[in-house]
Amino acid sequence: MESQGAFRILQAARDLGADFAEIYREETRFGSLSLRDRKIESASAGTEFGIGVRLLFGTQVLYGHTSREDEDVLMSLVRDLAAARPGDRSDVRLVPPSDRVRPTGVHPVRFDPSSAEGDIRLAVLRTIDETARAVSGKVVQVSAGTTHKVSEIALWNSEGLHATDRRTWCRATVSVVASHGGERTIGTEAPGARQGFEFLHGLDAVGTARVAAERAVRMLDAAPPPAGEMPVILGNGFGGVIFHEACGHPLETEALRRKATPFAGKVGELVAHPCVTAVDDGTIPGAWGSLEVDDEGTPTQRTVLIENGILKQYLSDRVGATECGVPLTGSARRESYKYAPVARMRNTFIAAGESTLDQMLSAAEGGLYAVRMGGGSVNPATGEFNFSIEEAYRVEHGRVGAPVRGATLIGKGHEILPRIRMVGNDFQLAPGTCGASSGLVPVCVGQPTLLVDPILVGGRS
Repeated sequence: MESQGAFRILQAARDLGADFAEIYREETRFGSLSLRDRKIESASAGTEFGIGVRLLFGTQVLYGHTSREDEDVLMSLVRDLAAARPGDRSDVRLVPPSDRVRPTGVHPVRFDPSSAEGDIRLAVLRTIDETARAVSGKVVQVSAGTTHKVSEIALWNSEGLHATDRRTWCRATVSVVASHGGERTIGTEAPGARQGFEFLHGLDAVGTARVAAERAVRMLDAAPPPAGEMPVILGNGFGGVIFHEACGHPLETEALRRKATPFAGKVGELVAHPCVTAVDDGTIPGAWGSLEVDDEGTPTQRTVLIENGILKQYLSDRVGATECGVPLTGSARRESYKYAPVARMRNTFIAAGESTLDQMLSAAEGGLYAVRMGGGSVNPATGEFNFSIEEAYRVEHGRVGAPVRGATLIGKGHEILPRIRMVGNDFQLAPGTCGASSGLVPVCVGQPTLLVDPILVGGRS
């Protein structure tokens, strides 16, 4: 699509009364390869193309998409959308298309997954399989896979913006099942980055496989967990999933617009222990959740959400910033052209502190050390969460004690924040996928090791 054609379509939307109009063009190439029990389980590749059109009448959003880029098809789509919300022609001035906003290259790609160059996927998967099986005879199943995606987007809007971006992601996944005496446990790892196949070239496949396998084997002999309220040490990296789910989503303007957040109206107030600073940063080079521009074409940024316990800001998109009267943070995201963008997290984490694990262990006697979080559920409106723990240990005599299995953490995110007593110096990010109203998007969660006192711990029924 050429800019002049886009301009004509945007002008038509304005003539039909839209206050703002936007065209989002996307072409994505993706692929995956998986190995299970030493055999290739699946291999896939494909391309997806489409264009999304968004009209705003005030903060009312009308959205449609098509796999055609013919100008007459897009004109028809605009007319159909506008017919759903007829109105007088807006007085907002249409700005002609500006110079293109180009990416700055902070996420360089050495081995483009779209070509065969640098493709070592099968070698990596076989290394993972062999390493995991060599850990113990109790390892009975190994599954490993890689995924990659390359998206080229172009965006035009009625304020004159023309932005383009090329986004590349690559990830490896490992799942190891151990079995003994009728018990089965699973260990998982899933590193990823905003890179091409150079990510796989640099991946410590042996170390990644060993970590997953050793975790699965260790947890076979784990006892049932303690239950009740107690101090809990949350491991670094993926431990940040609790903050992401129970606190991050309620800090998005989507929740604020619906008045479905315990953080509404609390900017400037103390909402966490003063040792807590929380950030959502889309600018980290190579990080899984980073962007150069968001899906409205706004340059991404580092957004401090909580500073020394005080709520500073929400994450916003255009509609959320307008409706809630907050600054625009470059957080508009969508899974693909099939979705209208909304405010979403990027790389969201609790920043590093000064405490050590040994100090936390000394302060958490009789508690639980949750090294690796599993899955869970959250009610974003209330912050209530329930998360399983994949790897955990009792804290005994100031040390890491016996392993336990089947524990869950239960609580409310906004109530947990003031209970964070110590923040570690071992910060780590971990990649993941976040689902919300605009689909699935790549994000990072993260934190250093934290001591929370107390959290309600539940056991197996």
